[in-house]
Amino acid sequence: MSNYYDVLGVAQDASAEEIKKAYRKMARKLHPDVNPGEDVADKFKEVSRAYEVLSDPQKRQNYDATGDENGAPAGGGFGGGGFGGFGDIFEQFFGGGAQQGPVSRTQPGRDALITATIDLKDAVQGVVHPLDIETAVTCKACEGSCCQPGTQPETCTNCQGRGQVQRPVRSMLGTMMSLETCHICRGFGNTIPNPCHECNGQGRVRERVTKQLKIPAGVASGTRIHLGGQGEAGLGGGPNGDLYVEIEVRRHKIFERDGNDLHATMPIPMTAAVLGTDLKFETFDGEQDITVDPGTQSGTKVRLRELGVPRLRGSGRGDLVVHFQVETPTKLTDEQRALVEQLAELRGEEHAEGRLADRGNVFTRLRDKFGHRG
Repeated sequence: MSNYYDVLGVAQDASAEEIKKAYRKMARKLHPDVNPGEDVADKFKEVSRAYEVLSDPQKRQNYDATGDENGAPAGGGFGGGGFGGFGDIFEQFFGGGAQQGPVSRTQPGRDALITATIDLKDAVQGVVHPLDIETAVTCKACEGSCCQPGTQPETCTNCQGRGQVQRPVRSMLGTMMSLETCHICRGFGNTIPNPCHECNGQGRVRERVTKQLKIPAGVASGTRIHLGGQGEAGLGGGPNGDLYVEIEVRRHKIFERDGNDLHATMPIPMTAAVLGTDLKFETFDGEQDITVDPGTQSGTKVRLRELGVPRLRGSGRGDLVVHFQVETPTKLTDEQRALVEQLAELRGEEHAEGRLADRGNVFTRLRDKFGHRG
C-alpha cells in the first residue's frame, strides 16, 4: 500500500494547511473532468483517499501510529496468518470498522466544469464574459452553520459527543463491547434541534448566480480556464470547490482560424483582377488597405502581418491571410458581350482551345519525377 504522505508529496510533519494545499494542487491536475483516462482516474482516487485520511486528525493519528487509519497494526497481531478470523473479531469489538471520534459536518464543495461559448472576435481580442450558472452557495440565513439563526448544535445525549456508542455482543470469547456509529447523531457527536429553514440544515442552498469571466486574447475551442474556489460551496459551511470553464468558439462567417493565423476569401471582379485596384477590407483591427496587382489570379494570397490571433502563451500575433477569388461574370448585356468579344479578338483568343501548360505543368512534373510508364 502506498504511503499517503508520499502520495500527496508532503512531509510526515506537514501541517493541515500544507496537506490541503497539496491535495487541491494534485486534484486539479488529476480530476476526471479535466484529465480523463483510466490511469489518471485511479491516481485521482488514490490522492483523494490519502487526503481523506490525512485531513482527519483521528485517522491521521491512527495512521501515524500503526500504518492504518483505523488503528489496526499493519500485517501484525491477530490479523496475521495463523489466527484466522481473530483480526476481524477484534476490529468489530474494538472499533476497527467504525469512525474514531466524531466526524465533521463541514465538507469541501465539489469542483464544477461548465462551457462558455464566445465569438471569434472575442477569442482574438479577449473579453469579459458573463457566466450564468446554477450552483451551491453558502446559506445566507445561517451562514453555513446549518442551524436556525439564534440556535446552535447540541451535544448528542446518546453518545455524549463521541460520535460512537458501545453495545454488548456475544461471541465465542464471551460478551464483548462493540463500537459502532451513533444512530442518533450519525457520527457527528451533536444534533441540530432547530435546523435552518432556508437550507434544511445543509448549510448551503442552490442559486442561479452570475460571474464575470475574464477571457484572455488567444483562447481556442477546448481551452480551459481555472477559477480557484469558485465551484460549489461545501456542506456545513465547507470551502468551495474549484470552477473550470471550457471555451467553445463559434464559427465565423468570414474568417477561419488555423493555429494563430486567420484566413479569409475575398471575391474580386474579373476587371479588377485584370487591371489591378486598391480595396478596403474590414478586419478585427479595423479597415485595412489591400492592393490587387494587375493580372491577379484566383488563389493569389496577400498576408497581413500581425493581424491574426494573439499567442495565448507568448508574445506577438499570427497573420491574416486573404485569398483572392476572381469572379467571372455570368450575365452580360449586349454591349458588354461585344466589348469582351472585341478583347478576345485583339488577343487572338476568339477561337481559344483548351491546352495543358508546358514543362511547368503539374502533370509533367509528376511524369518527370516518377518516370514515363505509358
